[in-house]
Amino acid sequence: MSKNPIRVGVIGADTRASWAGASHIPALAAQPLFTLAAVATRREESARRAAETFGAERWFADPLALIQDPSIDLVTVAVKVPAHRDLVLAALAAEKAVYSESPLGATPAQTEEMAAAAGSLHTAIGLQGRQNPSVRRAAEIIAQGRLGRLLSARVSATTFGNGPQSASPYAYFDKAAAGAGFLTIAAAHVLDVVEAVLGGITEIDARTELLWPHVKLVDTGETSVREVPDHLDAIVKTSSGAPVGIQILAGVPAPDAHFGLDVRGSDGWLRLTGHHPAGVQVGDLTLSSNVDFAAPDHPVATGTGATAADIWTGASINVGEVYAGLARDIANGTHHTPGFQHAAHNSRLVARVEQAARTGIRH
Repeated sequence: MSKNPIRVGVIGADTRASWAGASHIPALAAQPLFTLAAVATRREESARRAAETFGAERWFADPLALIQDPSIDLVTVAVKVPAHRDLVLAALAAEKAVYSESPLGATPAQTEEMAAAAGSLHTAIGLQGRQNPSVRRAAEIIAQGRLGRLLSARVSATTFGNGPQSASPYAYFDKAAAGAGFLTIAAAHVLDVVEAVLGGITEIDARTELLWPHVKLVDTGETSVREVPDHLDAIVKTSSGAPVGIQILAGVPAPDAHFGLDVRGSDGWLRLTGHHPAGVQVGDLTLSSNVDFAAPDHPVATGTGATAADIWTGASINVGEVYAGLARDIANGTHHTPGFQHAAHNSRLVARVEQAARTGIRH
């Protein structure tokens, strides 16, 4: 695997404006270290169409058959969260490297199970926001102490999801059993970026709200009942010493989308900003500061998706950085790319937020 292109099989590569088509496929195409060896969906027609559209060598209507294909080096799991466990465990049992979307499991217990099963295999988790070049550069500025003693930080984040309207294919996001709600996706990504820049979160005060308990499904006219929170306000303390105020708003129209992380220290300030409707993890970010810094590295992927969906423009930028790191790890026998152990840490962090919000006690 270190001498030849890494042969990737993508499970969940659908041509109908899928996340895999908008992010994973172009992220792989941008890097000659990878070959799209196979795609898989649950139906023969869609699998065949995906292979033709994306230029995959093979297609499978059975994801488990893709996993067992001896020519596949790396399995990417980009399907709905409740299906992650069986596919990931099968890939790990086949001793394949695995890149899974986040959250890794539908429950913290599932996430811990998969993290334990990974052993020494190479894994990557789709908490890709921390891999953005501007985030990495901001973390360097902080680590070098160039802002002096950190005094405070503030985060304002939005997502178009989890609002008063949705579509029936996405109604599962509102169900507690799916493990794919606002906290485990939108909030988890924001918290991970905070930790990437400012260090681990050591204390949490939080409040969640369920602002839209009844969600209109615009494609069917039906109403779905939301079972999970759709708003977060939190104050956290980080290992760097900076207290951070965080607010994450859901259901924000695309023109109003915004992410901002403002950090102030005794000797300077820095700011990360972005405007992707889906949240901080999806699009590119801009770094500014009153201290001099080297420009962030150019991302390996342009952000242009393989499926035409304006809402996902930019999606391959951060995903491409994850793949680039994973390729280096596979070639060098290292494990620097955040993998399933990091996924377990993030899952525990979200659980702490939920507990703090439920009990009103700092965690």
